Amino acid sequence: MSKGYKDLLVWQKGIELVKEIYKLTKPFPSDERFGLVSQMRRAAVSVPSNIAEGQARHTTKEFIQFLSHAEGSLAELDTQIIVSMELGLCAPGSAARSQDLGGQLKRMLNALRRKLEEKSS
Repeated sequence: MSKGYKDLLVWQKGIELVKEIYKLTKPFPSDERFGLVSQMRRAAVSVPSNIAEGQARHTTKEFIQFLSHAEGSLAELDTQIIVSMELGLCAPGSAARSQDLGGQLKRMLNALRRKLEEKSS
């Protein structure tokens, strides 16, 4: 029986990242609520969402495409975390867990994509 997206460790790690980003952005100033906070939360939520949507499509080609979207969202989020630190909205120490999770997710997504590409060729 085929596993669902909720069984994928990479999806579970994505959910962990979402929770971490919500914690990280909670103390940001209220004037950033519709700016950087909103962008960061959207990018974070996009990662497991794209993994889920890709897995639910049931074709390897589409799954690979959605994993690529998830990787793009991760790069966007990483940039936004850096901007947040540069602007003094969060300290590097408080952002370290989010950056670590992002790095883990990037490696997991790359490994899954390579595995799917090998399987489909």
